[in-house]
Amino acid sequence: MTPRDDSDANSNRWSDLDRPPLNAVALRRALVRDGGLWSDVQVVPRTGSTNSDLVAHATGGKAEEGAVLVAEEQEAGRGRLDRQWTAPARSGLFFSVLLKPGVPVERWGWLPLLTGVAVATALSRTAGVDTALKWPNDLLVTVDGRERKTGGILAERAGEDAVVVGIGVNVSLRADELPVPGAGSLALAGAVTTDRDPLLRAVLRSLEQWYGKWRGADGDPAASGLQEAYAAGCATLGRVVRAELPGGQSLTGEAVAVDGDGRLVLATAEGVQKPVGAGDIVHLRQDGA
Repeated sequence: MTPRDDSDANSNRWSDLDRPPLNAVALRRALVRDGGLWSDVQVVPRTGSTNSDLVAHATGGKAEEGAVLVAEEQEAGRGRLDRQWTAPARSGLFFSVLLKPGVPVERWGWLPLLTGVAVATALSRTAGVDTALKWPNDLLVTVDGRERKTGGILAERAGEDAVVVGIGVNVSLRADELPVPGAGSLALAGAVTTDRDPLLRAVLRSLEQWYGKWRGADGDPAASGLQEAYAAGCATLGRVVRAELPGGQSLTGEAVAVDGDGRLVLATAEGVQKPVGAGDIVHLRQDGA
């Protein structure tokens, strides 16, 4: 990527002492190494969307595989289904990575799920917060006994051979800063640390490890252990859910499996198992309410 002025990431660096800026130089020193996945780490004070920026860099030939773009603040961050993602400056991890899988394209759909496993694993270990996955790639934590969304993942094609994966995690958001009632943050879930530097390093190292396993198995989710790991960490499985499908239709049933294509398999009341490949999943109580 074209170098940016990221020495301290924000000229207003001391406006919130609980939210210090990331140090791009230290991150590059820790993460970029010969033979490793990460080729560059850039930190910018603010942008519209790290995904949009990195897709543009990739298609313009200005970024290599393993490029990481982090924003201290996103003004037009996007989640799944074109939902907006907003948060105060330096209150979370908002970043995108450029990957060139080199595996059969029909297996690329596993990349968001793979990223979910990697992020959840890293946050659970480093922040000390039990982090679960809501299919396909929402990150859930427990706040006051209730599941809350603290992060999400968005994957976008960048040309013929590349994918940009965007990750957003609410780290230090306070209750009065949450964008919607169902949101949460690592801080509200009782994290042992909200220092974004070790959290980001842990996430990127976990992502490098899982991506290496998956790519080494030619994208096979079973052979790489990814399918099993995702199922183990998925809070959707075993629940009665409603799938809100494209076109305004919906389907209710028990989530019983994630198949080899990464689809959520629902067992309906009629005894039919139906795979869901796209849509919004709502966790329901066991009485269906």
